[in-house]
Amino acid sequence: MESGPAIFAGAAFTIFGAGLLVWTAARVTHRAPVAHGVNPATAVAFAVGAGVAFLALGVWCFGRI
Repeated sequence: MESGPAIFAGAAFTIFGAGLLVWTAARVTHRAPVAHGVNPATAVAFAVGAGVAFLALGVWCFGRI
């Protein structure tokens, strides 16, 4: 019974994390700012860290099934 919410949460976290990483890579490739008004290195590091954290959380949710 608990597998339904775990699948939904895992899918949501994994899709968001992957999307954030792809978006950040596209912004960096085009030399566009990741966040306006923030040091570029800090913005990239925070975005990549958040993307990896969401991917890991999604994998963890799938592992709980």
